[in-house]
Amino acid sequence: MSADWEEIRRLAADFQRAQLSDTVQRLSERNCIEIVAKLIAEKQLDVVHTLDGKEYITPSQITKEIKDELLIRGGRVNIVELQQVINVDLTHIESRANDLVKSDKGIQLVLGQLVDGNYLDQIAEEVNDKLQAAGQVTISELCKTYDLPGDFLKEFLNLRLGRIIQGKIDESNRGVFYTEAFVAQHRARIRGLFTAITRPTPVSNMISTYGFQEHLLYSLLEELVNCGRLKGTVVGGRQDKAVFIPDIYARTQSNWIDAFFKQNSYLEFDSLSRLGIPDPVGYIRKRYKSTYMLYLKSACIGQGIVDHVEASVEEAISSGSWLDIMPLLPSCFSIEDAGILLQEVIRTLNNSSARVFGDTIVVSEKFISECANVFNNLMHHKAEKEMKSSPVFLVTEEDLKQAAILENEGLNKKDKREERRKKATEGSGSTRGGGGSGSNAREIKIKKSKKKSRKDEDDDESQTSCSGKPKQREIAFMSLEEIQDVLQKHAPDCPEELVLELSENLIRPLTKSYQEVVRSVFLSSTSSTSGASRKQTMRDFQEEVTNLYNNTRLFEKGIKFFSDETQNNLAKHLLKTICTDVTNIIFNFLAADFMMAVEDYTTITSEVRKKMLSKLQEEVKGPLTKLHGSLSGKSIEEFSTCLDAAADACGILVKKGDKKKERQIMFQHRQALIEQLKVTEDPALVLHLTSIVMFQLTTHCMLHAPGRCVPQIITFLCTKIPEDQHKLLVNYQTLVVKQLVGNTKQKDEEDVDTMEDKQDGTEKGTDNIRKELLDLTPAIKDIVLRSRKTSINDE
Repeated sequence: MSADWEEIRRLAADFQRAQLSDTVQRLSERNCIEIVAKLIAEKQLDVVHTLDGKEYITPSQITKEIKDELLIRGGRVNIVELQQVINVDLTHIESRANDLVKSDKGIQLVLGQLVDGNYLDQIAEEVNDKLQAAGQVTISELCKTYDLPGDFLKEFLNLRLGRIIQGKIDESNRGVFYTEAFVAQHRARIRGLFTAITRPTPVSNMISTYGFQEHLLYSLLEELVNCGRLKGTVVGGRQDKAVFIPDIYARTQSNWIDAFFKQNSYLEFDSLSRLGIPDPVGYIRKRYKSTYMLYLKSACIGQGIVDHVEASVEEAISSGSWLDIMPLLPSCFSIEDAGILLQEVIRTLNNSSARVFGDTIVVSEKFISECANVFNNLMHHKAEKEMKSSPVFLVTEEDLKQAAILENEGLNKKDKREERRKKATEGSGSTRGGGGSGSNAREIKIKKSKKKSRKDEDDDESQTSCSGKPKQREIAFMSLEEIQDVLQKHAPDCPEELVLELSENLIRPLTKSYQEVVRSVFLSSTSSTSGASRKQTMRDFQEEVTNLYNNTRLFEKGIKFFSDETQNNLAKHLLKTICTDVTNIIFNFLAADFMMAVEDYTTITSEVRKKMLSKLQEEVKGPLTKLHGSLSGKSIEEFSTCLDAAADACGILVKKGDKKKERQIMFQHRQALIEQLKVTEDPALVLHLTSIVMFQLTTHCMLHAPGRCVPQIITFLCTKIPEDQHKLLVNYQTLVVKQLVGNTKQKDEEDVDTMEDKQDGTEKGTDNIRKELLDLTPAIKDIVLRSRKTSINDE
């Protein structure tokens, strides 16, 4: 210690001598400033001028003072405050601060503040204390407490987890820290509360009542449910609609729903909501995903109700009546529900002969036609009455023109008859040609007149709409109220809404029909009755030919599914039956002109057709001869070509059916076969009808086949129907063949003694076969009925 004090005294003496000594050279303040400025300009000196202009400070000194100030302030200092302490420009402080952050990894710059590692460790210790005390802390709370950004806090706190902070971070919500004790406490509370629940409870109610942390609650609840500690399920996800449903309640609820659906075949959405199911549609789709369900507005229904309504609608359509489906449905169903169901049933049936009135009532076209026909007599009576009272007012210029045309046509017919009489008297042999020519001329003239009248009506309508000056004033038939009264008397069982809507639909067609009746009444007074009947006969004739021709085309499609040999047999059968009928109808109609027509055209044979051909005119005779010859061939296409040529030559208008008409024909044909199948008990006929109907259901094509082609049809169905159904058909076919063979042998037995010896055994064998056929017949019929329902659903 003495040596140190001696050193201090010596230094003090030297300092005193220096103060008392005189300087030899001395620089002024200005010179010092200029020298320092020169050195700074030449970059030989790196100093920073203070804000008050009295001092210079080096960058290293700035860095040292920043560190000192950071240490003094506890590890966190604002750069703006450093400016006031160090007394230099803020840009120099920011520059040195950035360099300090780069050189020292323990110091960070956050929101304009320098923060060192010691300060962050201190914050981590404080957070740990709060965490241990509260059980959980959130980043949002820490942001308010320490005025630091959340991402920064989350990052440096994660680095200190398990070291300074004794806790965990929530994986589903990274902004929450919690301790194991806090989680265990929550798990125990959640386990106890949810174990005691016996009815569906919204999870949000539990959160608000008991103050659970939302994300932690959902995580622990799912964990307890998945491990089986809690017996129940959570529906609705992690949203406000989330509901915890205990298993005991779910089982009771499911049993009640299953029993109700099994008994009633429907489920009402409001009923499920009252049972505590927040999403009834989703619940039903999940529980009955393998069951057919039709979802309506307020309920969903099963196959039972759909089949019941479908059968009732189909029966109403086939019987030509109407049906209101509301009485068939449960009372909770709304009109909108019934409308949706009815539209689905109509779409499934794919029947164009049905219309929907009032959303819930289906009416067949036949019933509508019957209602319209009720007014036919009223139309004629009223037209005749009006014609007698004011004929000039009712008759139009167009009617007068039409009457003149018919009158001229009658005169032309008389002239032609006189010419034929003269030719017959002269013995020229042209009566045959005259008869054919007269027939052909009349048919063509009627067809052209028909087209012309429709065109004239269209022209009248267009002229009326464009010019605004109608040539023909529309004559009122009945008011809407009067039509309703007539319909109410005709069908007293119909509800008022059906009568009203049906009247609104009929009033316009009835008015148009009445205009035609008025015109026909007027024209009938100026034309002969034979002309009108001939026109109607021609129309009926063309319609009959068209229907048979379209049936032939549809049957031809079904023939093409078979091999060449079977195709030939089916084509020959079609030519001998339906094609022959079409040909006989045409020949019989033309034969009426030369008094060779018969009452039943099916009795016309090939020899009769040849006699009729000899009477026809040459231009008609050629196409009809080819048509007659095509019946003995094997090609339906050849017959169709000959039929088209014959129709053109005879002036017959054959309308080819569209797809909509074809679907209607196929439906009616199938219905007729099914109705015949239901009532027949003959095993051979049951097998025949079943094979044909099954062919149409699987191929969507009609088939006209003889009994000998049934084995080929059953062979074709091998790959089209289930194996058990095909085996049943083959077994039934074998029994039918045995029965037929047994009957044949019994009839052909010539030896009376031998027949008496074998009669007992033969009768026993025949009785066994007949019994087996009787037992299998319902199953065979059920194949068609069950397959028909499946086909309708697929369509």
